[in-house]
Parts: sequence; C-alpha cells; structure tokens
Amino acid sequence: MSGEGGLVPVALVTHDACLAHDTGPWHPECPDRLRSVLRALAAPPFDRLRRITAPAASVEQLVRVHPDRQIAAILDLAPSPGETIALDPDTIVSAGSREAALRAAGGACAGVDAVMGGEVRRAFIAVRPPGHHAERERAMGFCLFSNAAIAARHAQARWGAGRVAVVDFDVHHGNGTQDICAPDPSLFYASSHQFPCYPGTGRAGERGVAGNVVNVPLPPGAGSDAFRAAWSETILPALDRFAPALLIVSAGFDAHLADPLAQLRLQTGDFAWITEALLRVAARHCQGQVVSVLEGGYDLDALAASAAAHVLALLQP
Repeated sequence: MSGEGGLVPVALVTHDACLAHDTGPWHPECPDRLRSVLRALAAPPFDRLRRITAPAASVEQLVRVHPDRQIAAILDLAPSPGETIALDPDTIVSAGSREAALRAAGGACAGVDAVMGGEVRRAFIAVRPPGHHAERERAMGFCLFSNAAIAARHAQARWGAGRVAVVDFDVHHGNGTQDICAPDPSLFYASSHQFPCYPGTGRAGERGVAGNVVNVPLPPGAGSDAFRAAWSETILPALDRFAPALLIVSAGFDAHLADPLAQLRLQTGDFAWITEALLRVAARHCQGQVVSVLEGGYDLDALAASAAAHVLALLQP
C-alpha cells in the first residue's frame, strides 16, 4: 500500500481529552508535551497524515492486560475539578485523567485497527498519559494503563496476530510492558535505556520465559554510537528472530541530549535512524505494519523535533 505522492499512509491518532490530564504546575509530564508534538505534526510535511479521533478504551480491552480490581482502582477515582490525587510521588490523577487514560489506551487500539484493517500501513498514537511503566497491577511512573501492551493484546484478540513485538527506545526501562510481556512467549519486549536510572529494572539478564525479553542497558552519558550498536548488534537481530505479525513501538524521546530527566545524549537524527531500522524489520515480517505509541520526552523543543523526525520516517515507503 502506498499513498499519494509515494508516501505510505500513516494515521495520527489523538484526542483533546489527553490535554485535560492535569498533573500540576511543576510536573514534567504536562499537557504542553502533547501540544508541542501536535504543533510539530501540523506542519506541511504532515498534511497527508490521516487524523483519527482516539476512542475510549472498553473494559474488555483493558482487562486483557489489567485485572478488574486494578482497572476499578483507576477509573473509580473522582477528583474534583482543580483537585489532584497522587498515586505515588510521580503519578497524578486529576478530574480529566480518567477520560485521558481511556483515550490513550483506546487510541492505541484504534491505531491497531487502522493498520491491521488495511486503512493505513502505520500509525502514530499521540496521547498522554504514557503507559510503559504501568504494570499489570500497579500504576506508576506517570503511567495509568499499559497502552502499548493493551494494543498488543488487542491485535491478538481482534485480528488474530499470533506474535506481537513491543520495542521501546524511551530513556527509561518500560518495566510495565516487560511485566506483561515476559510471561507470554507470544509477546516480545525489547528496550534500550539508561541504567542506572528510574525505575531500576531492565538488566541484561532479564530475559522472559523464552528469551522473549531483550534489554540493553546504557550508562549515563552514552550517545549515538552506543545506542545504534545496542540496536544493530542485539535488539534488531532478536526482533528479526521473533518475526512478529505486528510491531508496536513505545516511542519515548527522552534519550535526547537536551532532555532534563536523564543523561543519554542522542541527537534528533537518531530517532529517524531507529525508526528506519525498525521499518526494515517490519517489512520482512509484517508487511511494514507498525503502530507507534508516544511515551516520554520532557524538553518540549527536543520532543517536538524528535517526534517529527520519527513520524516523517514512518511516512516514507
């Protein structure tokens, strides 16, 4: 499938409700993050994106990943307007968080539907709160529901995708996605991330039940060469061997050298490079079908530029 002018059809899935998740005036995971990404993707190079309004996730979609009691623990919170509830020092719930979290998880599932239903080849899910720290039974690390894992299970349940891979280049290890994927050999999770760093997981020896988890920890100060070697020498070959029916990307851009929350030193171009490398693997195993879900990135300019580079690569044949 190719689009007008030779570009591949790509969906941009988002919802204004994700801007109403209010984490407070000093919180790094703020609404301006999503605004900066959407502003960048409103530029002329992205005119051909097919814009899809993220639906709210159903309980059926959520319960494939999180138990009923955990879902209820999030959805039953009811802060008053202007009030916030701290689930932990990092993870905040406001009056708008319930719908934002449902739209974030539902948007990831809608991206799967658009891709696997043949409407587009790829999708970028521009939502918040992010998801890769949300474990099966615990919200944490700015994350309420595990958006990428929910999308993976949706691909299996609705579309019969036998093997689904989630790969993660956020600077922080996606402990939540790993928690969900590690026990199931039909799922694959791979991550490069700074170590030591929050949340303290992601050692190379964490391998899942069938070698279906691959972690490459990088030391503070590591830059493009170490990042590209981690993927070229370890993660991409393992992903090739897994041969997924669908590739899901946890697209965090906080490994950028300008980001304030960690100390990796990637350049904007590294995010285009890894996207292109992942597309080559997807072309070999799943007709180039990729669903990318926004995770971290906390310097607004670096986030906007890096997300734009990532989506521009997704648009290429």
